[in-house]
This record gives sequence, C-alpha cells and structure tokens, in this order.
Amino acid sequence: MKKRTLGRSDIKVAPIAFGGNVFGWTLDEKASFAILDAFVDAGFNFIDTADTYSRWAPGNEGGESETILGNWMKLRKNRDSVIIATKVGGDMGQGKKGDLSPDHIRHSVENSLKRLKTDYIDLYQSHYDDADTAIGETLEVYSGLVQQGKVRLIGASNFSAGRLERSLEVSKEHGFPQYQTLQPLYNLYDREAFEKELEPVCAAHSIGVLPYYSLASGFLTGKYRSEADLNKSVRGAGNKKYLNDRGMAILNALDQVSLRYDSTPASIALAWLLAQPSVVAPIASATSLSHVESLIKATEIQLDKESIVQLTC
Repeated sequence: MKKRTLGRSDIKVAPIAFGGNVFGWTLDEKASFAILDAFVDAGFNFIDTADTYSRWAPGNEGGESETILGNWMKLRKNRDSVIIATKVGGDMGQGKKGDLSPDHIRHSVENSLKRLKTDYIDLYQSHYDDADTAIGETLEVYSGLVQQGKVRLIGASNFSAGRLERSLEVSKEHGFPQYQTLQPLYNLYDREAFEKELEPVCAAHSIGVLPYYSLASGFLTGKYRSEADLNKSVRGAGNKKYLNDRGMAILNALDQVSLRYDSTPASIALAWLLAQPSVVAPIASATSLSHVESLIKATEIQLDKESIVQLTC
C-alpha cells in the first residue's frame, strides 16, 4: 500500500485514516481491538481520535477512545508502527467548544498521553478554532510541546480559510511550528465550503487534507435512501438532510460507478476523495470486518476521468 506524506513533514501514512470516534461508543474494547487488528493487518497505519471521543455516549466522560487505543497499542506492542493523531480544544466539561488556551492545551496533552499510554503524539490537532485566545499563544504552546518531544506535528480542524492562513503567517513570523494538516468536512455531497475557500489555502501551503465525514455519516454507503431507512443505526437520523434530489443523484452515480468497478458505493466514494489532489487520507470508521474490506478496496481503485466527472454532481 503506497504511503502518503503529511504536509511537508517526513511522516508517511497509509491513504485512509481510521476514525476512532466509534471506540467506546458503537464498539466496546473487545470489538475495537478486533477492528484495529484487521485494519493494521491490511497495511494501514494511521488512526485518528480526539480527547472528547466519545463523550456524547451515555455514561461516558470523554477520553474513552484514547483509552481503548492506548490499551490496544500496549497489548500489541506496536506503538512505533502506527501513526496516532488526536485533538484538543473540544468541550471536555469546561463549557467551551474551541478552547485553545495555553493552560488547557498543557493540561489536555498530558491527559491524552496518559490515556494513549505513550510519550509522544504524532499529530496533535486543534479540534476547533478559539477566537478568544491569541493565535500566537496557542502556537507557542505547541512549539514547546514539539521541542519537548511530546508532539511531532500539529494540525487544524474546523478552521475557516482566513483563520488557517493567519495561523500560518503567525507561525512564520515567530518561528513556531506550522499546521501541516487540516481536517475539514468534505465528501461527495459536502463540497462547496472546502473547495471554494479552504482548498486553495491548503494547496498553496502544501497542507495535507484529512476529510472527516468522508462517507457523510454513512449516507454515501447507500444505506439510507428513504426516511424509513433512518432508523437503521444510531447515526441514521443525521442523514435526513441528504434525502433530496441532489443526494439521490449522487447515490445513483455511485451505484453506476460501483457496477463499473465491481465495487461498493462506500469504496467508490472514498476513491473519489483519494483522487482529489489535496487529500492525503480520508477519515473513515468501520464497525465490522466487511467495512474494513471496503476501506481496503478503496485504496485499490483508480477512478478514470469519466467516473470522477460522473460522481461530481
């Protein structure tokens, strides 16, 4: 499996990142271990999580995903062979979604390292922008973490184009580490915000794009085609917004291209993302071995121009 580079760094990752939001939510620890084993056995090495995962599940406090991932790495003794990305800045009980204050980052990174049972994080990401904290204060803390060896690279998620560009300028002005990656909402359906505003910034600065909701919460798998389908999973209700003419046209295109490549809508939707020049590794979750197979097949598909045009509805 051909690896790709994160931004301008020397870190190489397989072309799909596993989305760890399912750990401690729709997958318990035993099931998570089985899926992770299948994922790395297939040649993948990149896993994305966050300190807030999966705080939304009843009885959870946040950190469950990192804890499961840390237990798995300790048991498998494979920390050096996987690339771990996590995030800081979400609401962990402090009442603020987007807290990149120095004290919060210093406190959070230690908790993440403890849960992950490691002494370094490969990619540490600002989960949400923080308009109340000076950009330089955030980046200065990250600089210290890099110097201490606790963080290798930094990335951003959910940033506007303007704030991302300004962050890059501040890094350059003060010699701080630069954001090497960006996690935006981007998939076959949700395209406009990224392609019009964020993609030019990423391309100009060689920022590696790691799209989240790569399969639009499961809609692009073809699982949800009517309101009656929305109760098929805990994420089903969120797909109602896709049940419109454009959504159906995209599913129709996915069906046709899937037949052409003897594949599935999920694999084709991920292959489309992998064909986009700024994308390094789409983030996708799996809750069964068949889902992992879809991830594998996506990396083996080289869509032709006709298929890409057909899918870009």
